[in-house]
This record gives sequence, structure tokens and C-alpha cells, in this order.
Amino acid sequence: MATELFLASSNAGKLAEYKILARDALKQTGRKLELHLDLLPNFSQLPTFEENEPTFGENAAGKALHYSRLSGKMVFADDSGLVVPALGGAPGVRSARYAGADASDAEKIAKLLGELRCKQGQPRSAYFVCVIALAINGTAKAIVSAQANGEITEQERGSQGFGYDPVFFFPPLKKTFAELSVEEKNLHSHRGKAFQRLIATLPDA
Repeated sequence: MATELFLASSNAGKLAEYKILARDALKQTGRKLELHLDLLPNFSQLPTFEENEPTFGENAAGKALHYSRLSGKMVFADDSGLVVPALGGAPGVRSARYAGADASDAEKIAKLLGELRCKQGQPRSAYFVCVIALAINGTAKAIVSAQANGEITEQERGSQGFGYDPVFFFPPLKKTFAELSVEEKNLHSHRGKAFQRLIATLPDA
């Protein structure tokens, strides 16, 4: 019997990304686990969980607990973002709203590069972090996290990915996240590594 996990989101693009991550993770480990991922039914009609907590972990866990309690299903939820220690941890949990609630990726990147203007070396160090929580009937089953370390470039590079990917340089591959193939990013990204850890908590079929 397949293990069913429901993503606390109405974002079909994010679901598609997680399906690829699941496929790659199971292929790498050779596990005999039949995993079925889907969006949480009627997500937009359920009472909203406001992601106003101060940490990625609290936002992810709160969201998973909230929607699992309402639906009775096994729900997973994530919170992720970019952290630049030299900016006091910004953009941090406000990564999606860093330049305003309706700001485009280009506007968020422009603000970030503006904040780091004239800074060189260590002040440009940064990392992506992702926390994923799994819950059922209002009870947490797993909370995992992972990060990818890098630095902020002075200009955008690459056309893949989204968000801050074009200015996040990943030293091990000498590329920005926006220059990586899908396979490379799944293997090395914060979300890819966190989801691998989540799958590792699930029992084999």
C-alpha cells in the first residue's frame, strides 16, 4: 500500500518539485517505498495558518499541525529562506516578503544586492535553510531541516531556479543555484536534502 503525503499548499509547481525530489531520493537509496504525494484537498477553503512565527521550524510545524488537524490526513509543510548573517539573518523567515508582500524576485534580489553593496568576502556569506514538518491529526511525526552554504554574488548568473537562486553561489560546484541542472540542485539544495531526511523517517512498504 502506498504511503500518502499531502502538501499543505495549493501550489502545483511546488508539488511537482517535491515529486521529482521524492523520485530522486528513492532512486538514490534504493528503498522499496511506494510514495504518493498530492496537494491537500480543498486547501484554499480551509482556515488559513498565518506564517508569522520567528523561526522556520515554528512556521513549518505550525502549518503541518494546523492542516493535519483540520483534514485528518498525513500532511507535510515547509518553510525555507535565505539567511545572510552579516545582515542580521535577513532576509530569513521574511525571504518571500523581503521587498514587500507583492515584490517580484527581481525586486527582492535588487534589495539584497543593495544591502550588500561595497561588501566583500565574509559579509557576503549566506545559506539557504529548509525545515519540513510532517503531522497527522494534529500530532507531529517528524521535523527535519537542512541547509546549503554559499555566498551572494555581485550580479545575477543563470536562468534556472527561482527566488534568490541567481545570486546564490555554491562553492562546491562553482555555480549559482540558477546555473545548476535540476538533478544537481535536487542533490545539493536545502530543500532536496531536507526532503531526503523526511523520507528516511518513513517506514518501508
